[in-house]
Amino acid sequence: MPMEKTFTPTEAEARISKLWLEQKVGAAGANAKPGPNGENPEAFSIMIPPPNVTGSLHMGHAFNNTLQDILIRWHRMQGHDTLWQVGTDHAGIATQMVTERDMAQHQEPNRRTMGREKFLARVWQQKVKSRGTIIGQLQRLGASCDWDREAFTMSGAPGAPAGEDGNFHDAVIKVFVDMYNKGLIYRGKRLVNWDPHFETAISDLEVENIEVAGHMWHFKYILADKQTYEYIEKDAEGNVTLRETRNYISIATTRPETMLGDGAVAVHPSDARYQSIIGKMVHLPLCDRLIPIIADEYPDPTFGSGAVKITGAHDFNDYQVAKRNNLPMYRLMDTRGAMRADGAPYADAVKRAREIAAGSPTDENEVDALNLVPEKYRGLDRFDARKAVIADINALGLCVSTLHSEIDPETGSEHLTREPFVEAKKIMQPFGDRSKVVIEPMLTDQWFVATDKIVGPALDAVRSGATKIIPESGEKTYFHWLENIEPWCISRQLWWGHQIPVWYGPDVNYDEKFDFCTYDFEKFSKAVCASTHEEAIAQFQSYYKEKNAEFWPNLFVAESKESAEKHNFGGVANHSGSIAIYRDPDVLDTWFSSGLWPIGTLGWPEQTPELQKYFPTSTLITGADIIFFWVARMMMMQLAVVDEVPFKTVYLHGLVRDAKGKKMSKSLGNVIDPLEIIDEFGADALRFSNAAMASLGGVLKLDTARIAGYRNFGTKLWNACRFAEMNGVWEGHATQAQAPKATATANAWIIGETAKALSEVNAALKDYRFDNAADALYKFVWGKVCDWYVEFAKPLFDGPDAAETRAVMAWVLDQSMILLHPMMPFITEDLWGTTGTRAKLLVHTDWPTYGSDLINADAASEMSFVTTLIEDIRSARAQVHVPVGLKCDLVATELSPAARTAWERNETLIKRMARIDGFSEGAAPKGSIIVALDGAAFAIPLAGLIDIAEEKARLTKTMDKLAKEIGGLKGRLNNPNFAASAPEDVVEEAKANLALREDEATKLQAALKRLAEIG
Repeated sequence: MPMEKTFTPTEAEARISKLWLEQKVGAAGANAKPGPNGENPEAFSIMIPPPNVTGSLHMGHAFNNTLQDILIRWHRMQGHDTLWQVGTDHAGIATQMVTERDMAQHQEPNRRTMGREKFLARVWQQKVKSRGTIIGQLQRLGASCDWDREAFTMSGAPGAPAGEDGNFHDAVIKVFVDMYNKGLIYRGKRLVNWDPHFETAISDLEVENIEVAGHMWHFKYILADKQTYEYIEKDAEGNVTLRETRNYISIATTRPETMLGDGAVAVHPSDARYQSIIGKMVHLPLCDRLIPIIADEYPDPTFGSGAVKITGAHDFNDYQVAKRNNLPMYRLMDTRGAMRADGAPYADAVKRAREIAAGSPTDENEVDALNLVPEKYRGLDRFDARKAVIADINALGLCVSTLHSEIDPETGSEHLTREPFVEAKKIMQPFGDRSKVVIEPMLTDQWFVATDKIVGPALDAVRSGATKIIPESGEKTYFHWLENIEPWCISRQLWWGHQIPVWYGPDVNYDEKFDFCTYDFEKFSKAVCASTHEEAIAQFQSYYKEKNAEFWPNLFVAESKESAEKHNFGGVANHSGSIAIYRDPDVLDTWFSSGLWPIGTLGWPEQTPELQKYFPTSTLITGADIIFFWVARMMMMQLAVVDEVPFKTVYLHGLVRDAKGKKMSKSLGNVIDPLEIIDEFGADALRFSNAAMASLGGVLKLDTARIAGYRNFGTKLWNACRFAEMNGVWEGHATQAQAPKATATANAWIIGETAKALSEVNAALKDYRFDNAADALYKFVWGKVCDWYVEFAKPLFDGPDAAETRAVMAWVLDQSMILLHPMMPFITEDLWGTTGTRAKLLVHTDWPTYGSDLINADAASEMSFVTTLIEDIRSARAQVHVPVGLKCDLVATELSPAARTAWERNETLIKRMARIDGFSEGAAPKGSIIVALDGAAFAIPLAGLIDIAEEKARLTKTMDKLAKEIGGLKGRLNNPNFAASAPEDVVEEAKANLALREDEATKLQAALKRLAEIG
């Protein structure tokens, strides 16, 4: 069947994708071949970074998965035993948000009304409905995963519907239990990023720090016992600029509502202004309690007043100060970001706080339970409380004030008033990336991994080379994170996720009088960790029996802590002989389960054949932004669980940006949708663009103009195959692994160029230089094959070498399809099936193994002379604006024997392609431009072709204009203020513009030099 005139991506991609899926081309082990001595095939495996199950394909996914697919197709075609493990992440907070939004749109009851069990069933419905979106989009991109092995980070979880079987959930729970029993997981109070909308802790990666318009309020904290001190300020030379007696210390804050929980005021120990009052007490405004002035390294004496209020429960820096100085940390807000309204009356709470300040023993649980929010502010939203606190401090005259002058328009007299000193300033505000509400640092009870106990092997693995991170800059980031690691918060206050496998029940107290233990039904202070609730009950029963409890109860798991409390506290337990326990309601952070992705997807803890064969995995390709959140944690977790690294190589890439290097965002309107790109240009063009811009550590700039160019690249190959068809190349053609014998110079040359291209592509992909591989393929297929060889072949089809040329062209175009296939799979697979008899699909065709023995040095030298001469003649003509349609004469002023032979053998070809009319040998005529090659020199007479004077004037005018633009750009870039204040993308754009203009100027100077030589 004859080829279509053009390649239609929309039709072809759908057809070919269906074929690949039906034939399961990505199945683990597909096309694997034993080694030369019968040994098992070399294994190569990649774990796909699991996208959110409810997500959609974005440019980051498209870029990342393109690179993975290139590697997996390359290795599969080499006969390696490949596995590209696909799957999705349950994405706790994102999936719960999507489900609740969908429920609201359909006017369903909210999750609290519905209850946990029914809500989770509803989330599973949402998961099943959404899952096909991202998977289908990956298939549109051409991803050749093993789709039958699709994994899910919640497979096998309680309540999972039919079709969601698997043991990933069991693996996650087993790891938690094992690590808990080893003391590697614990529960404690630490400061976390709290999202008041979702009422959960979130990771740093889920926080967006955005610059917003804010304010800095300045307040006075009055010294206790009516004390005063001499306050002195000095300039840089040590001269006194201010001296006054003060009875207060001034602090500044952007969050006045948090002052209600202050534990101290900190100053730097070197700050001379406050030396005399370190250790003194100050009245905390509005709060009826005293706090100390302490010395700590954290405050910056040069910033503001140099004094910092310390609210350990609501600021990350303050938290560290509070820990260093053993300060109480009082939590002020509830889970919704409102000021606390729970606990004892304020008078009782503040009384206890004073006792603690005076040295009364306490613990962090009691301090956390104390509600030190005055009655007036209890229950207020945090931002409403802020307004009230500011108003009340102003009313008490405790704001720092400045004199404000106002002239009476009628009398002209000046009126001086004092007004609160409030600075309007830009501040960095943390927002939840999904909720879009302001994140509140909050001291809460959470579950943590003791990372300091498992980080060592992860550091050693990279230092020893067991795992290699590329580019090398990624290793520095990796080491920085792990060498300064903090405990990892792994709990989230959500319903969707792996529920913490810890149960709580009453402990027992020993009764000496009766020599047995009684149950403490007032507290749930006994915790057990188990894989199932049956195991938890068995552990409690064993514990109570061991403790010789007053009776051995019937235990059951209540739906919630509240239900358990109602049962146990109400006395039911004593009368019925049954005791309620409850399960921790929190779920595990998504990063905890995805941290087990490599072993969990391969069937661990079962010792499956896949685990034995494909683990450790070969390569991980992922974004540099999650090197700590995911890569480092996978390293720590796999080493802690199975004592092996999860992957041998980690390839890190940056964010995909727009053509100008700007980060894509909806607000800027520069977001590029990969599916829209595929619709317009085809998947192959997008994939090749992704490969071409994948330089190690480089900025990833995606330009639609470049994508359009690579669509044209595919069209170029298609047209070359159609040219071959029109010349009988495909008649009776079948795949030939070996290169045909070639006697014609052009045929021998292109066979050698094919061998060079293979070598370059192999070397580039081995070194993860996808950009170099794309560049080599582009230059070979477009330049060598479609431009030069197609032209060289035209006269050969009409001569004695026609049959040889057809065979060589068929082989070279076959090789072009094979080499291009990993990057441009759709068009190459379509061409493969159209152009001959094929034993199997291109996706399973063997990767070439031929070498440099195919390179004919004489043919390469001769055709290099021909192509260089044609290119140089074209370039010289273009520089001095000789019209394209005009033919020139050519005078050979020097010809070595080799050059003469090359000229004589290819004269007709050179004349046709370089637009040459007459040829002669001799001295260069006056008014000629010179083209010099190795062993040859030629002159092109310009008389009658162009007006040399006019062309000089045109070039000079253009050069002058260009010089002004270059000067302006250099002036901007050399200006320190521009470099310091301009956005990074603006600076980069200026640098790029300068480079373009300097390159253009170099070309113009060369053209002017040519004209100057003419005279």
